Amino acid sequence: MTAIDLIMAREPLPDERPSVFLAGPTPHKSAPVPSWRPTALDSIAAQWSGPQALTVLSPESRNGRRADRYEDQVDWETEARAAATAILFWIPRDLATLPGFTTNVEFGLDVTSGRAVLGCPPDCPNPERNRYLIYVAHRHGVPVHATLHDTVTAAPGDCCQAGGG
Repeated sequence: MTAIDLIMAREPLPDERPSVFLAGPTPHKSAPVPSWRPTALDSIAAQWSGPQALTVLSPESRNGRRADRYEDQVDWETEARAAATAILFWIPRDLATLPGFTTNVEFGLDVTSGRAVLGCPPDCPNPERNRYLIYVAHRHGVPVHATLHDTVTAAPGDCCQAGGG
């Protein structure tokens, strides 16, 4: 199995190589719930067998240390999404704990990039709040999936598929 390099929020971005940004709502300390990103990372690692390391870019902070300045976090996420060869949007929408309002904007910015894939689980607490994103994704030819595994598999540019690269 080829290596997976996890780069977390505000860490230096690597040189060009296959990479996937894990876009979607991030748990907040005021409403703690488990993050979906470790499961995504496991699915990516299980599927990746490219000839070189795959970089996974996570907007979550290592060891829970949040940015001193909000702008530092936003700037890092913007640069990381721009550098990624694939942008995986997973939106298990829950207005109480994972509202994903910033994710809505990011998806709007990235929907025409040709590097996005959208995952919206129909059994999340507020699936009706993903309806617009799903519609926009279909209008722009962005793949839409209902499971995290299928969303990982569909990541653009064979980014995360077995044998991809």
